[in-house]
Amino acid sequence: MAFIPLALYIHLPWCIRKCPYCDFNSHQVPSQLPEKQYIQALLEDLSQELPYIWGRRLESIFIGGGTPSLFSADRIDELLAGIRALLPFRPNIEITLEANPGTFEQEKFKDFRAAGINRLSVGIQSFHPKQLQVLGRVHNQAEALKAAELARYAGFDNFNLDLMFGLPQQTVEEALADLQQAIDLQPTHLSWYQLTLEPNTLFYKHPPALPDDDLLVDMQIAGQNLLEQAAYTHYEVSAYAQADRTCRHNLNYWQFGDYLGIGAGAHGKITDAFGQVTRHQKHRQPTQYLQQVALGQARSDSQILTASDLKFEFMLNALRLKSGFDLTLFTERTGLAPEILQAPLNLAEQRGWLNLQQNQVKTTELGWQFLNQVIQLFLDD
Repeated sequence: MAFIPLALYIHLPWCIRKCPYCDFNSHQVPSQLPEKQYIQALLEDLSQELPYIWGRRLESIFIGGGTPSLFSADRIDELLAGIRALLPFRPNIEITLEANPGTFEQEKFKDFRAAGINRLSVGIQSFHPKQLQVLGRVHNQAEALKAAELARYAGFDNFNLDLMFGLPQQTVEEALADLQQAIDLQPTHLSWYQLTLEPNTLFYKHPPALPDDDLLVDMQIAGQNLLEQAAYTHYEVSAYAQADRTCRHNLNYWQFGDYLGIGAGAHGKITDAFGQVTRHQKHRQPTQYLQQVALGQARSDSQILTASDLKFEFMLNALRLKSGFDLTLFTERTGLAPEILQAPLNLAEQRGWLNLQQNQVKTTELGWQFLNQVIQLFLDD
């Protein structure tokens, strides 16, 4: 079997409060955050996964949520030390922690850095006071602006800022002002993406007035030009990076690598020694998760992927990359012959959506406008 990189996703599910647009598995923090109990459960969860990944080492770790920066640096240190005792790390492993500006404390983040976190992902979403209020963010404009400075002070030379566009009643000028403010803070990476109304959110139930499609296209084109001028490479649908600062953890997803998922509601995908690919999910509710881990049953569900599943899910991820992918990667990650893609690839090329040169498959500019339709071509009836 070809080498397939292995990443680890860790879910810490608590937030100060639930944002109205958020459909992630997040819960308002209880009066007493069960930090120690939860960290111990995460390590036990990981122990239960070890038989599936014997002999493999971690390429990256991403601690997401929720708001992981609500946890103390001591508990994060305990978590990373416990993981090191269970699994080998590759040299120069990327370890990311998600944080929100309202949780930034200088000394705490210096301690996160000392514990081994070497990349931050900061959820700004907007710098505009009105939008921050509409989005239900717990931080204010001053805290958003201060976040990059505090990250650098804490020793982080690699950090991402999350920013949205297409916000309620937002103009093109306001979207570009937000983006320029983010660029001025000189993060090494920017995740700039459109607000969408997801089911099971307050915004979906009570939709705000969002910009129309023409305005959204204008925002996106103008913003991409601004990012290009600032030397940020657009390498994935909503990801932009300075030179050599792409997010290795997310690239592993998009290139259909393997990843373990631990924590409440976490998902994972693992390829075994025979090339069989299994997806797994953990119990979503934190209380139930803690109970089930103690019983040795952290997984709530697992599913062996069929050839049809593998074909679609590979394309769902890989076509998001601006550089495209080589057909040999498809075979390495799925175990399938590239001929299975031939008919939909030819159709997409005829429509001007994909370019096929030798073994390289790449989405065209027209294809980016119809990406959902392109991906649907690889879904079996």
